[in-house]
Amino acid sequence: MADSEYRERHFTSQDGLRLYFRDYGDSLSEKTPLLCLGGLTRNSSDFHDLAVRLKKDRRILAPDYRGRGRSEYDSNWRNYHPRVYLSDIQHLLAATGVHRVIVLGTSLGGILAMAMGTAMPTAMAGAILNDVGPDIHPEGLKRILIYICKDRPQPNWQAAAKHLEALMPKLSIKTAEGWERLARRTYREGADGALHFDWDIDIAKPIQTPQEPPQDLWRLYRSIRHVPTLALRGELSDILTEETFAKMAAEKPDLAQITVPGCGHVPLLDEPPALAAIERYLEERNPS
Repeated sequence: MADSEYRERHFTSQDGLRLYFRDYGDSLSEKTPLLCLGGLTRNSSDFHDLAVRLKKDRRILAPDYRGRGRSEYDSNWRNYHPRVYLSDIQHLLAATGVHRVIVLGTSLGGILAMAMGTAMPTAMAGAILNDVGPDIHPEGLKRILIYICKDRPQPNWQAAAKHLEALMPKLSIKTAEGWERLARRTYREGADGALHFDWDIDIAKPIQTPQEPPQDLWRLYRSIRHVPTLALRGELSDILTEETFAKMAAEKPDLAQITVPGCGHVPLLDEPPALAAIERYLEERNPS
């Protein structure tokens, strides 16, 4: 990976954590910057291929949430909460001098995109929701929680790749090389020489301690009613059901939708239908 492909940068959160983000493209571009927000356990590297593809004429920011990737872990697990992530995002935008963005959010990142419609509505120029909606299917969430809350060290990259393939067989990856690329974006080498998940396993605790009353995600979705939005769904997703996908369109008639065939949670955004839909959406927002 060439150093020139992105700038590695850090900012300090409101409570003093050193948080990491990748900064791609021309910071002076007239096109609206793209803010890429990953899934619950994921990090900025997930968006690398897409960012390299798009960076020729657009700035792209891709942060590692606290407790993931190259950002610091939080000693208080209660801070692994969407409210705190939103504050971190506000600080990121302030640190970079970015006032308005199109948000591409995968899974948790899509929920944060919807929440930005309430927390910072003037910052929202557009939203791309990747395999997430206002209803989260409980079986899919249960599956995710089972594997994220316990570290499962692996001896080498090939073993890590095979472990991921067994955990997530419905991803669109078709080759051993593809699974190893995902492994290198999922694990880090520890002091013991083994490969460990590249996240603080405490990030699961707030989800295992449900809010009372629970957050109404439909209220958040309605907050982006007037924001141009593209929604993607993996055909085999166990998080975003067909029923919820249809309800999202009924609630927001101008919603653009694409189903990625043969793919579960989540589309990796390198599938041709997903790529074409994202590029078309961005071109419509900022035509050449």
